[in-house]
Amino acid sequence: MKKWGFILLVCLGLTFVNIEPIFEPKVEIQNYDQNENDKDDRRTSENIQKEIAEDQIYQGNLLLVNIEYPVHPESIKSDVINLSAHNELTKDYGLLNSEIYLSEDVAREFSEMIATAKKEGVRNFSINSGFRGFDEQSVLYQEMGSDYALPAGNSEHNLGLSLDVGSTQMKMADAPEGKWIEENAWKYGFILRYPKDKTEITGIQYEPWHIRYVGLPHSAIMKEKNFAFEEYLDYLKEEKHISASINGEKYSITYYSISQSRMINVPDNKYFEISGNNMDGVIVTVYK
Repeated sequence: MKKWGFILLVCLGLTFVNIEPIFEPKVEIQNYDQNENDKDDRRTSENIQKEIAEDQIYQGNLLLVNIEYPVHPESIKSDVINLSAHNELTKDYGLLNSEIYLSEDVAREFSEMIATAKKEGVRNFSINSGFRGFDEQSVLYQEMGSDYALPAGNSEHNLGLSLDVGSTQMKMADAPEGKWIEENAWKYGFILRYPKDKTEITGIQYEPWHIRYVGLPHSAIMKEKNFAFEEYLDYLKEEKHISASINGEKYSITYYSISQSRMINVPDNKYFEISGNNMDGVIVTVYK
């Protein structure tokens, strides 16, 4: 009895060791009262002032592109590559054809994301479209119409930040690949650009295949607050300054209206990124 009791306890012990609860990454967001200067870290001695050129409004990963706000020449990513020439980036997914182009930085983030999906048993991904030139977009618009495409210069595909992801097995709306993307893409800086419940805001029908790179922490905040991209940019303009903590990593995000001032505050000793919004200002993201 004692022997079997000991074995049972060992088995039970092993069972308890192997069961671990699975939690989503925790996102905490702090909004700031604009009048509480003592709480606003934009004004600390660790920051320096930087003058922003007007064309910065049209550069970066947070550009809003739609029928109202077109792509500017300086908006197009400078690192666009032909993915078929980079086997190291495409080993875990397929390409619809040999003419799929994308920002190299975005392609590396996508490759890392799909490698994770593969480890979780979701492996039938393909990229059906990436960066498109204006001529290619114009042809697509004429063929598909305004319900399913945007005119040349008004599509995110003209940036190099967006891609259409497919499943080699079935439609993305029904495929495990589509469900995985919708649940996990934000962890790698991607958003589902045209969600099912946001068509009145985006002006575009639900597209479970179209994802857009915005980077962390922005993708996490949008997921946490169920924001479409338009809603998120409006939120930043209203709040002006927020802080976010994601799995213990801290970020500070500040919106500046260029019409009010060309001077912005940036940290002297921390990594930061500046992106325009393609409308009227820039967003400074500090990685703390």
